[in-house]
Amino acid sequence: MKKDKLAAIAGTYLRAAVAAAIALYLSGVTDPKSLLMAGVAAVAGPVLKWLDPSEKAFGKGSDKGSEVAI
Repeated sequence: MKKDKLAAIAGTYLRAAVAAAIALYLSGVTDPKSLLMAGVAAVAGPVLKWLDPSEKAFGKGSDKGSEVAI
């Protein structure tokens, strides 16, 4: 897999994880474990994008997109 494609995948996960943790924090949850778990749970979005065969960015439908082992 190309380095730039891997960076795009990592960036997508990082944005989702940070957004989930910030949303939880802004709702009043300050427990570090809960914030961490929200970040971990955010992996669902990028994984679903990777599994989507019609996704052209880095889904299974993209060229060499199926090489990613998530």
